[in-house]
Amino acid sequence: MRRRQFITLACGAAVWPLAALAQPDRLRRIGVLMNTAEDDPQSKARASAFVRGLQERGWTLGGNVQIEYRWGAGSAKLYYQYASELAATAPDVVLASGGTAVGALQQITRTIPIVFVGTTDPVNRGLVASMARPGGNTTGFVEFEFSLSGKWLELLKQIMPNVSRVVVVRNPSLTSGVGQMAAVQTAAASFGIETTPVDSRDIKELKRMITAFARPPRGGMIVTLSGTAIDNRQAIIEVAAQNRLPTIYPDRIFVADGGLIAYGPDPVHHFQAAASYVDRILKGEKAGELPVQAPTKYDLAINLKTAVALGLTIPQELLARANEVIE
Repeated sequence: MRRRQFITLACGAAVWPLAALAQPDRLRRIGVLMNTAEDDPQSKARASAFVRGLQERGWTLGGNVQIEYRWGAGSAKLYYQYASELAATAPDVVLASGGTAVGALQQITRTIPIVFVGTTDPVNRGLVASMARPGGNTTGFVEFEFSLSGKWLELLKQIMPNVSRVVVVRNPSLTSGVGQMAAVQTAAASFGIETTPVDSRDIKELKRMITAFARPPRGGMIVTLSGTAIDNRQAIIEVAAQNRLPTIYPDRIFVADGGLIAYGPDPVHHFQAAASYVDRILKGEKAGELPVQAPTKYDLAINLKTAVALGLTIPQELLARANEVIE
């Protein structure tokens, strides 16, 4: 595996002692409600990035801060159960991953500050009043903007110029799923491409529909971003491979697990960035007065082994732009 990643390193180590002295003496409590499973490889990376961001600002686990984790693993029922459990621990702030987790927390408390990551369209979902002035007890970092969905189609055209049909894996129960699908359809119309939606929640039906879709030639697939797609990524990657469908994914973890190409914001980076808002809230700022931030860093990942298996040649200019190439 060859990785070409460009990471900006902050020279924060030298100021950690000073930052630590600035922290309050009493132990502060942070709740974390994740939308992934505890044993998911990405869970550890994201949790570690958050802790690293706290350490850069002078917070020490077991010293001046304590973190209580809950792992929702894509289950709405668990989100509400764990939201209640975390609120009962009286945390100073809660970090929540995914819009459903945030909604569950907001139903439990309107006073405990909430910082979200992995969430799309928070205004239309009713999680915040506006991006600039969230209001209430919630703010955070938007996972991506809908315009990104059109970029996925452009990438598919680059690797498969004769593509004329695209099956789009999405979760129709989410506003983000509807928004992403609409963006793909708009872009597809400009390319003269026909789109077919398929629900990411029902794996059996998803496999059946994708297999049927793949029989005629010149087909491709786009997987939109959702917790269900991430949870079911192994099944989605397998059905794409079995049907030899060139597929664009929304997160590099799909490519690490054998998917062809992924383009989207780096969720691990968002967890580290979220520590900055948690730090500011612990120091007395109000969540509702901190503006919701849009993503600023997008990564392109390509799995050349998968490309070879599909008989595809990835354009050299695309390889040159990639942040990560798996060979």
